[in-house]
Amino acid sequence: MNKKALAILMRARMRPNHHTNLALPPISNEVNQLLPNSRGNRSGSNGNGNLNNQRSFEPVRESMHSVILMHKTEVLDSVLNDFSEGYFSLSFENRRKLLITLSKEYDLNRTQVCELIKQYLGLKSPGNEVQSGGVEDECSLSTFYRIERNLRHSLKPVYETLFERINTHSEGLKFLTILRADILSILVEGNIASLRAMDSNLKDKLSTWLTPAALELHQITWADPASLLEKIVAYEAVHPISNLIDLKRRLGVGRRCFAYFHSAIPCEPLIFIEVALLKNIAETIQEVLWDNPPIAESEAACALFYSISSTQPGLAGINLGKFLIKRVITLVKRDMPHISPSRYFNRFSKIYLALYRTFPRLVFATLSPIPGFMPWLISKLASQSRLAEAEDISCSSADKSGLPFYENILEPEEERALIDSLGDLTAGKSGMEILLNVLTPTTHDWINSDKLLSALKSPLMRLCARYLLQEKKRGKALDSVANFHLQNGAMVQRINWMADRSEKALSQSAGIMVNYVYRPENINEYAQSYFIKGHIHSSDDVKRYTQPLTENECKNS
Repeated sequence: MNKKALAILMRARMRPNHHTNLALPPISNEVNQLLPNSRGNRSGSNGNGNLNNQRSFEPVRESMHSVILMHKTEVLDSVLNDFSEGYFSLSFENRRKLLITLSKEYDLNRTQVCELIKQYLGLKSPGNEVQSGGVEDECSLSTFYRIERNLRHSLKPVYETLFERINTHSEGLKFLTILRADILSILVEGNIASLRAMDSNLKDKLSTWLTPAALELHQITWADPASLLEKIVAYEAVHPISNLIDLKRRLGVGRRCFAYFHSAIPCEPLIFIEVALLKNIAETIQEVLWDNPPIAESEAACALFYSISSTQPGLAGINLGKFLIKRVITLVKRDMPHISPSRYFNRFSKIYLALYRTFPRLVFATLSPIPGFMPWLISKLASQSRLAEAEDISCSSADKSGLPFYENILEPEEERALIDSLGDLTAGKSGMEILLNVLTPTTHDWINSDKLLSALKSPLMRLCARYLLQEKKRGKALDSVANFHLQNGAMVQRINWMADRSEKALSQSAGIMVNYVYRPENINEYAQSYFIKGHIHSSDDVKRYTQPLTENECKNS
């Protein structure tokens, strides 16, 4: 496909509000088309499938069984080809049936495991006396080693052999990502314990096979093949690429786009990140996407990561982004020598140390969405409203404060400002009821009122800071994007009011966006403290929304 064909394709397919939904889709033959040269794709079936080319369940199950049972020395290619062809020709129901069968009938042998555990527990512990080196001691240790080896082998599910053998196939890694996407799609419908365990096993295997050493980092440019650029357009999940001019801008002066590839999935980016070189950390997405012209790269002091998109649903939960961000930080620092003296002098030389404080330092930051904020806030407001209605008490906050589990999440002055902004429309309603009524409609009419916007800014910014810093699940940030950046070693630097007025952003976060900052010297420290303690590092500006600063903090800020 040439550039002209790409332009025609984009004009035909894309709309201003178009976005690629990377949520897990139902199993369909559209996914099959992602597997290059797979025989299951050659039928030309559409999303509804082609019944004439669908195989029955049993032959595919038999071919899967053959892959598992074949000896290591036998040639697997023909058998694997037969299984992959058969799998991609199955209907939705038969794929589901096959995967559940695989998870249950090809699991580990628990009877054997229990028997080995009994044998192991029945052995006399060798203790420290085995160091004497006698024949009896050696026999005792040999028994331990033998049972331990057998136990490790018995704890390996049979389906793990299938995954390992598929991975040896030329198109096996892609097959496995589609296989896992199908598993995740089924788990969305209902939690099946055996299938959940198999998914965990496959996820661990994929994580092992997709280490940084196995991945190739490539900078996407306008000179790349149009077929690759089309995939960047299709997979962009955060800020849709609206037209060819938009795409060219994102790959032009002052912009970077980097992607990870794997040799087993050629010409298919696994994950990619878009970077803008700016003078300052951007507060709105408008500054990044549409403000003209971009600055000269020599004037840049900030590398802003404004979009990171994973392209394979089957790799969900595998943190390739962590490795990608670290590599990109290294590359951008190398390409911008005017920012740091390390390009010219040894990092440990006296000249370097003397100049380190005088050279401008490149800031690595993000401008990120907060996809879970509005769902959390609406749920919080609705639950408090239901609680108050159930008690059938007056609407005053003073009366409601005595209720167990009741929390008025609005400050008194915020409530007054909200009531004043709407006048007579608020008669007989509490501040939280008003806020719920304002934010619930999908039309988002509130953004058209300057007075209402002014009244909403204080509570929404404060509650957003609370959501990012304090609302947690299993000790980690409740928001998925926040958790991603925090576990990678970032800190919460700033939250930005009305940073994205798109329909998607208003629904997700009331238009608020957040800047996370990556400080190369602190990345490992911050990541470790978040992983071990759940500690979230943030700037004083963000902390001010949720707690008053101490006297010392005020002096240091």
